Amino acid sequence: MVLLLAPPGLEAGGALFLVVASFFTSALTISVGIGGGVALLVLMGYLVPVAAIVPVHGIVQLGSNVGRAALLRSHVVWPCLLAFLLGAIPGAWLGGLAVGALPGPALRAALGAFILLITWVPVPRLAAIRLPGFALTGLVTTFLTMIFGATGPFNAAVLSKTFPDRLRFQATMAALMSLQHLVKALAFALAGFAFAPWLPLIAAMIVSGFAGTWVGANLLRRMPESRFRILFKLCLTVLALDLVRRGVAGMAHA
Repeated sequence: MVLLLAPPGLEAGGALFLVVASFFTSALTISVGIGGGVALLVLMGYLVPVAAIVPVHGIVQLGSNVGRAALLRSHVVWPCLLAFLLGAIPGAWLGGLAVGALPGPALRAALGAFILLITWVPVPRLAAIRLPGFALTGLVTTFLTMIFGATGPFNAAVLSKTFPDRLRFQATMAALMSLQHLVKALAFALAGFAFAPWLPLIAAMIVSGFAGTWVGANLLRRMPESRFRILFKLCLTVLALDLVRRGVAGMAHA
């Protein structure tokens, strides 16, 4: 049974490990606010062929975010979704053109520094970015996710300043990320990536991820707002510092 999950280039044990990892990383994302998508991307980097990491991760995260948005659907701020999508479509197109053409290390370092800035420095205007702001966020983050695979910390840093309530933040973040990963998946499909051999593993990871999301959602509803914000900021800071570290290390070895 496990052998059926493993596409060419991935051992059966590795496929089973990724299914289990999808459960825990999805639970992490919804209960703490961020980190699961990046953690899963890192784990896939050790097991999955390089050319498949970003597109396969994108489909798995699409399923995870759709599940999260469905569980928290009553808290989604729906009007901002269309604006985000209008920015995400050209962002995916531009990102597809830029894959492999931009200096990855410098972009990683800059992205990490920006996340640190908007996480810890008061930026009042982000509390009312309105629809044009969501369109710009969709364009920039979808462009970046075509290159790096996971820009959840960037989206989370912006949206956390927009929605102070943890349930509205998590629900709207999940809906926006669902749109972003959908656009990214379509862009990779149009570019010729063969998803078919990976579909059994993707389906299993989506199912286990939904189970993790359900467990994490119950933790989120019971968690005090103040504790959620502290854990969220700490996780976001660790991820941003790691982006800066990897970017600087990459530039040093260039």
